[in-house]
Amino acid sequence: MIEVELDVMLAKRKMTSKALAKQIGITPANLSILKNNRAKGIRFQTLEKICEVLECQPGDILIYKED
Repeated sequence: MIEVELDVMLAKRKMTSKALAKQIGITPANLSILKNNRAKGIRFQTLEKICEVLECQPGDILIYKED
């Protein structure tokens, strides 16, 4: 199972979800779906923008955990 730990990176960068959504060009609702582990997938383009804005690597926000 892949878990999204976007909250951790947002806290480290002292950024709100709303501010991130605006900077990467998606709706706060869609970011919330991703942040709360309800997304079925993510586009590489979106992941790239998130990493660019948060200055992190994909592995910093996507974590594999066994079921």
